[in-house]
Amino acid sequence: MTKRIAIGVDIGGHHIACAAIDINKNEVIANTDADENVNNKASAEEILGIWTKAIKATLAKIDSSELAGIGFAMPGPFDYAKGIALFTKDVQKFENLHGLDIAASLRKSLSLGDDIRFRFINDATAFGIAETWIGKAKNDNKTVVLTLGTGFGSAFFDNGLPVLEGENVAKSGCLWHIPFNGGIADDSFSTRWFENNYLQRSGRKISGVKGISIEAKKTDAIAQKLFKEYGTNLGVFLAPWLKQFDAQSLVIGGNIIGSFDLFGQELNSKLTLNKLTTKVYLSELMETAAIVGAARLIDDNYYEKVKDLLTKM
Repeated sequence: MTKRIAIGVDIGGHHIACAAIDINKNEVIANTDADENVNNKASAEEILGIWTKAIKATLAKIDSSELAGIGFAMPGPFDYAKGIALFTKDVQKFENLHGLDIAASLRKSLSLGDDIRFRFINDATAFGIAETWIGKAKNDNKTVVLTLGTGFGSAFFDNGLPVLEGENVAKSGCLWHIPFNGGIADDSFSTRWFENNYLQRSGRKISGVKGISIEAKKTDAIAQKLFKEYGTNLGVFLAPWLKQFDAQSLVIGGNIIGSFDLFGQELNSKLTLNKLTTKVYLSELMETAAIVGAARLIDDNYYEKVKDLLTKM
């Protein structure tokens, strides 16, 4: 690649974070990070304005003549091949962007020409790209990645490439929609499961897993039991998929892993009970993983291998 810099952008439900990546060296360029809070219910103009502000902050910290492109880790529903937002009221975020050509809008607001590549991919997939490229699973062939947070993100990887189809993976190469415990997996393994169940069982409303974790560490029996149940359920749910895919490793990220010490033993016990030898890793890249994974899309050699998958995400 002639130009060595790519900007990776992680679009979250309530934030945007970005940084510049040296594609030739496979590393984040120091002191190029930027982030902003976002109101996902705001107007399209306000949301795009915040996104533009954050990306401009990173652009100001690099030699723009070295910029090859910008990669975006974007939640769905989204047209990743064309860069068009498909968010609806059902997903309860960014619905005012529905139908907008995000690539064209940001290219204009950032005053960037057509020579600068704009590429998009699912956020959980971007996390996995980074983990199988420079992260914990870089030496493994078959890996399942999870992001545990406001949603239950997941992806299957074989030799660093996402797997979306086949007998050995779930439909669309993700697990959030799989039936589990009378609902779907996303209901059981996202932040709202903790919030709803803690309220139901204790009568107390606590926002976020971190707050419930603090209670558990204060010897709150209800909170402690909740985490053990979460780990057990996660192990029961994952075991058949890990076995079917013959996964060498499982990499877990997302804010819920800050409480892994409260549920990890139960997860590992269930995997062992199912005679799985899958290695379980906690992400060390964490917040930068999706940024790094998105930036890798600007490497044309890698992009050629994944571009046909974008319409299936």
